Amino acid sequence: MKAISIRTLIPALAAVGVLALALQPACVQAQDAYPSKPIHLVVPFPPGGAVDILGRLIGQHLSEQLHQSVVVENRAGANGTIAYEYTAKSAPDGYTILIGSNGLATNTSLYPNRTFSELESLAPIAKLGSSPLIMVVPANSPYQTLKDVTDAAKADPAKISYASAGSGSSAHLGSEMLKSVTGTDMLHIPYKGGAPAIVDLTAGRVSFMLLDPLQALPQIESKRLRPIMVADPARLPLIPSVPSAVDAGYPKLEASVWWGFVAPKDTPQPIIEALNKQINAALTKPDVRERLSAMGVREASGSPDDFGTFLHDQAATWGALIKSAHITNE
Repeated sequence: MKAISIRTLIPALAAVGVLALALQPACVQAQDAYPSKPIHLVVPFPPGGAVDILGRLIGQHLSEQLHQSVVVENRAGANGTIAYEYTAKSAPDGYTILIGSNGLATNTSLYPNRTFSELESLAPIAKLGSSPLIMVVPANSPYQTLKDVTDAAKADPAKISYASAGSGSSAHLGSEMLKSVTGTDMLHIPYKGGAPAIVDLTAGRVSFMLLDPLQALPQIESKRLRPIMVADPARLPLIPSVPSAVDAGYPKLEASVWWGFVAPKDTPQPIIEALNKQINAALTKPDVRERLSAMGVREASGSPDDFGTFLHDQAATWGALIKSAHITNE
């Protein structure tokens, strides 16, 4: 084999360097031009729920701010897992993002035998906000307070049942936390979605349910359901007369549903930062703030790192509860 001399190699290396410098402005320009085509926003639940409504609300403002279409696609199933995995396997180029909820932090513990993990495969962009869960009972229920419910459960655990939209849902895990902090046992009745659970609850077939404000408030206003406690240290301004968990004597009871945006892992950080900036800007718009307030959502803007820290804190808190209560979706 003929040896390559240093004298021959130096011009070749210089040519490679010139080519790299020539390509660099094009790469920077392409990144600066983001987005240059429509953005695909994945929603992990069916249309009409809080995640879908919030995703479309912020998506509309992103479209206006970025001068690009934001196309919403609902990919429901398996407590969000189908949509989360789909997003994780999408190109990390900023053109596929997802609005998720509690499952982003809890699914790793609920599905321990998967090879896929939301925490490891998705990059946090921004937290949108959260809503405390409201403990509601049928309108004709004999229970007026949380103490009434826990006293009845202690006297006869089989007498008190609670509904949820399915195993691992926010209503299920929030109720398990309620059991833990009150030292009670109650019967879990899982349903295939929130709508059939609410039907049976209003009919008095189950004792109570923890609902987010979007689901609870119409039922409360129509007097089909009655609120007895907000599962949060603070009262909810939309129903100020309803006691908080602190008022009920359980300051450690805090169960909420929250939402945030993520992208596939390895999405370039400048794109993550650009999306974070635009989402936070949308949250400052008067019409968005008004809509969030009406839905009982507490806006929570912040950096990608803030949301990442929040996700891991939530995973630790609920993971411990899931393990102690022996909850699994597999």
